[in-house]
Amino acid sequence: MVDTLQTLIDKQDSFEIVRDQIALILATEVSNQMTLAAAATLDPLLWKLRIFTERSNPWSQFQERDIDDESPIVNVWYDSSTFPGPKGNTVSRQQGEVRYNLDIIAVGVSKDDAAGGHTAGDKEAALNLARAIRLVRNILMSGPNTYLQLQGTIVGQRWPESITQFQPDGENAKNMAAARLILRVDLNEFSPQYVGEELEEIHVDVHRAEDGEIVIAADYEAPFAP
Repeated sequence: MVDTLQTLIDKQDSFEIVRDQIALILATEVSNQMTLAAAATLDPLLWKLRIFTERSNPWSQFQERDIDDESPIVNVWYDSSTFPGPKGNTVSRQQGEVRYNLDIIAVGVSKDDAAGGHTAGDKEAALNLARAIRLVRNILMSGPNTYLQLQGTIVGQRWPESITQFQPDGENAKNMAAARLILRVDLNEFSPQYVGEELEEIHVDVHRAEDGEIVIAADYEAPFAP
């Protein structure tokens, strides 16, 4: 006979919670940085990032003929989990190393320069990408986000493993530059447990020992009195 769980598995695993938390932190802090920039009489658009999760082709918006928003895009997506063991326990908690890819995509559009000549789109894309990488890394590695604001039972550590530039797929007249930041997060995953049935009664027998002593056992019904 195989034991089964009495409860429905209707929850998010930690790797899903952390992915969404990374995106939430970035979106919230970008808004805050734009507010701080405006207060300092700086152009807040230089601090603007557009945050997505689990997009397969996030740069498609930069492949349109007319781009409505040239702000860099950040796509947060889950890559893999490893469980170097034994960490945690074999029953309810497994400590894993989870890797998230943060794809950062920037676009640059060639424009005429008022002083003469023009601004090259590929150079603008590279500069915009560097600015976006700077924002993402500084936000995630800041003091308040040491544990991605999930300190306690879920997150133990976060660390940027690498930043690698790459070329987005597809032909496009617009100039794009992209990079991938791999963020490793040490976190705990939890599994549901078997819930035993409530004890209703204890039945005890009466026996006679070899030396004649009578050993008495009685029935006790739950709930038991203190």
